[in-house]
Amino acid sequence: MKIGIIGTGNIAQYLLESINRNGKVDAEIVSIFGRNQEVGPKLESQYSAKFYTNFEEFIQSPMDVIVEAATIGVAMEHMEEVLDNKKDLIVSSIGAFKDVVYLNEMKEVARKNQQHIYLPSGAIGGLDLLQSANSLGGLQEVRITTRKSYQSLGLDVKHVEECIFDGMAIDAIEKFPKNVNVALLLSIAGLGADKTAVRVIADPNIQRNTHSIEAKGDFGKMNLLIENEPMPNNPKTSYLAALSIVSTLQNRGNAITIGS
Repeated sequence: MKIGIIGTGNIAQYLLESINRNGKVDAEIVSIFGRNQEVGPKLESQYSAKFYTNFEEFIQSPMDVIVEAATIGVAMEHMEEVLDNKKDLIVSSIGAFKDVVYLNEMKEVARKNQQHIYLPSGAIGGLDLLQSANSLGGLQEVRITTRKSYQSLGLDVKHVEECIFDGMAIDAIEKFPKNVNVALLLSIAGLGADKTAVRVIADPNIQRNTHSIEAKGDFGKMNLLIENEPMPNNPKTSYLAALSIVSTLQNRGNAITIGS
């Protein structure tokens, strides 16, 4: 399997190290697309993956699947072109799908081209359960409470805990586009962004980003607590988010699929 990466940041560098250097996936990253003229050539030299600044040249390089590891804007700019060029796509910037109309449009583009869009589980779990619970409309309630430091939320530090948002995912995504990707992913797997309850708590004493997920329906109840370690070289990125992309690549095309 030949992989392309859109982006030259922390997740891209982690994938290059894990795959091209350490062989954690039976594959090779052969192409990188980005705009950072300083970092890109260094990655090309370190990991023997061709660096492109021209997207048309990048998309024509020999790749089976492309990992988007950039920004929401970059994902939306290039998603349709990736699918039209018969490449599967793994999207890390889940916020690209905050618009349900756009999500449905990209589903149709993928279907038309017989390609797949993969949404890694990122920093959370429980997505298979929500999809199963909602398969016949039996999912009734989903709530996620996210605790982060003031710094990671881009806020001035206070010395007391504060609930800075309590509402639905569709509004949380607008207010915190870089911090509630997990809520959007839950929404896509479950009841939708207008029916998924979200609380965001700024906590000056927290050491790890924490997500508490509660769901109930015909299946029963679920309570799930995740405490995410940050990536060693970038505390703003969840280590589990990077690992979930590696797992998606490892499982792509497996003869046995676990979960939905």
